[in-house]
Amino acid sequence: MKMTFKAVMVDLKDDQVEAKVTDVTEEQLPKGEVLIRVAYSSVNFKDGLAGLKDGKIVQSYPFIPGIDLSGTVESSEDSRFKKGDPVIATSYDIGVTHFGGYSEYARIPADWVVPLPEGLSLREAMIFGTAGFTAALSVHRLEKEDVTPESGDVLVTGATGGVGSMAVAMLAAKGYQVTGSTGKSSEHEYLKSLGASNVISRDEVYDGGKIRPLNKGIWAGAVDPVGGDSLASVLSKMKQNGAVAVSGLTGGTKVPATVHPFILRGVSLLGVDSAYCAMPLREQIWKRLGSDLKPELLEEMVDREVELQDVPHAMSEIIESKIRGRVLVKVAGE
Repeated sequence: MKMTFKAVMVDLKDDQVEAKVTDVTEEQLPKGEVLIRVAYSSVNFKDGLAGLKDGKIVQSYPFIPGIDLSGTVESSEDSRFKKGDPVIATSYDIGVTHFGGYSEYARIPADWVVPLPEGLSLREAMIFGTAGFTAALSVHRLEKEDVTPESGDVLVTGATGGVGSMAVAMLAAKGYQVTGSTGKSSEHEYLKSLGASNVISRDEVYDGGKIRPLNKGIWAGAVDPVGGDSLASVLSKMKQNGAVAVSGLTGGTKVPATVHPFILRGVSLLGVDSAYCAMPLREQIWKRLGSDLKPELLEEMVDREVELQDVPHAMSEIIESKIRGRVLVKVAGE
């Protein structure tokens, strides 16, 4: 008897992308060694793009989006995993070219699966999700460049988003003085509740769009999930030997910067690739998310918890910047 279950499917109908919950059979799932009963997923900006015709995420239709998932192994053809093991699967091609986490069951290649580390529940793992993993990897990269709490203030741009809010909380918990930047004036108190010692507007980061080759050095480090003009201005305002960990492009792909910050101040621009991060480092970062990078305020970063039928609406809202922090998707629960 064929196993049938629920999933959010996006499909191209009358030249428009439609997302809705539908019945799926196990035979429709793509190849992979590990079948996972999904407990939780989350909503990321990339998931929102999967619901747009010109989002440049989905390659073929119909498709199950969701770049994150946590759950328990239902069956495995790989000896590293057995039935009942709690696991995490994020990034790689999940939710892009490989059916993702908005489904009661997912079949995933074994090399993309991470055992749930000590200190994390399946639910907490998806409060983090790719956004939290990206923030943790950003903090890790800054640490490797000797950006310490004693070095000076650290800036987080896009601070009310998933990556930004996670980074604020992680850095503050590690003893850094954190400045959060946001275009939402109503969210200043929220960022301070996460540990930001200072909150500034988006315009203050890049002086209303006036980008100088080199500006007064303000920050010792920065976590930037925004990119674009904002990143160029951030680079110009870094202190001597400062470092910027960049992971996003919501502000655009072009960075109108000069070489001055790099050759006159020794500034480092650190690329953060959470999608294809090597497995040894991936496992290390997930272990840190269960220990020293796990904020006490983790639950406060949950904007809301939704079920599969609510996911299409949440996908639209994240594109419209109507989400603060993280949207957790309860698929089956623990």
